[in-house]
Amino acid sequence: MQNSKFNTKEAIAIVLTVAIAHSLLSLPKNLITNQKSAVLLNIIFVTFIALCFVYIIYRLLKNFSGKDIIDVSEFFGGKKLKIILGIIFISYLSFSASIFLRNFCECIKVVYFPNTKVNFIITLFIMAIILACSLDYNANIKTNYIIMPIVLISIILLFVFNLKNFTVDRMFPIFGNGIVNTFVTGIGNIYAFGGIIFLYFLPPLLKEPQHFKKISILSIIISALYILITVSIILFMFAYFVNVDEIMPLFSAARNIEFGSFFQRLESIFLLIWLIIIASYVSIAMTFCLGIFKKITNTTDSKPLVLPFGLLFLGISMFPKNYAFSYFLETHIYPLLNIGIVFVLPFILLLLANIKSKKLKKRGERYFKV
Repeated sequence: MQNSKFNTKEAIAIVLTVAIAHSLLSLPKNLITNQKSAVLLNIIFVTFIALCFVYIIYRLLKNFSGKDIIDVSEFFGGKKLKIILGIIFISYLSFSASIFLRNFCECIKVVYFPNTKVNFIITLFIMAIILACSLDYNANIKTNYIIMPIVLISIILLFVFNLKNFTVDRMFPIFGNGIVNTFVTGIGNIYAFGGIIFLYFLPPLLKEPQHFKKISILSIIISALYILITVSIILFMFAYFVNVDEIMPLFSAARNIEFGSFFQRLESIFLLIWLIIIASYVSIAMTFCLGIFKKITNTTDSKPLVLPFGLLFLGISMFPKNYAFSYFLETHIYPLLNIGIVFVLPFILLLLANIKSKKLKKRGERYFKV
């Protein structure tokens, strides 16, 4: 089992994957739409909230050493709660990753394959993801760790190469639509740190569980820096961007890069790199779905489940009748589900479980048994 566990860097890369993947599509545009010119200030504020949150989660999980959120749910509410919570997390991960894949494939279709049906593109992705999940348990985790620095570098280069196209004045007025919108209603933008969901499952999967706090803090800080860069690119480059019907804003930014007549269409290189990280994100979501299902059903081998889960992801991806509906799901439904399932539900469960464990410890009883 030691070979199937993740080291500290791989674990950080797992958490980063969600923010990075979603930043390639609608996340930066949504943040700018919500906060206008105050978006950069809002991201800094929300990052502070996210750091406080993950520290609290670290403290709450610390009392259940080596256990994940599924184990804690069994301790608090028995096997029924364990199964219910497992189904909720599987549903959330499969829905969010599948709808995101659908929207990314819509972008690929518009940019390169206008005469190809989107369902065909989705099927090719799912086939690759099924193959990846059929390999060693952490093969796609290691692949994600390898590609992650390349993706981060590509975004930094995108920022640097477009400096000449920036209009920094677009960050003013600094408070956008007002202090209330920036610091009160803007707290909802914490959904940008959706990778926190993987932190709940990492403790028993770490080679060095003592570094869980480090993983939690660093993953949020790096995610925040990445989101700041992607939002800055779009905010500073595109006037009134929120009113433009652009489905892949960072790709549009890549098209503005020019190095004379010799180097042309560099956006294709960026898109290739991003395509790999998208496939990695969906495969990681499927890997964790398989792990959760294996735990709640006490299944010994999850490999026979790869194909059924691949078909599940395929079915959800093809469910929206058109891009308008899938875009609505990603930009309006996903943030609400994210806040409820990633932030509210686990926090309440961990808090109640800690209260129960302290009561049992005071009575001298064995307070954790799974």
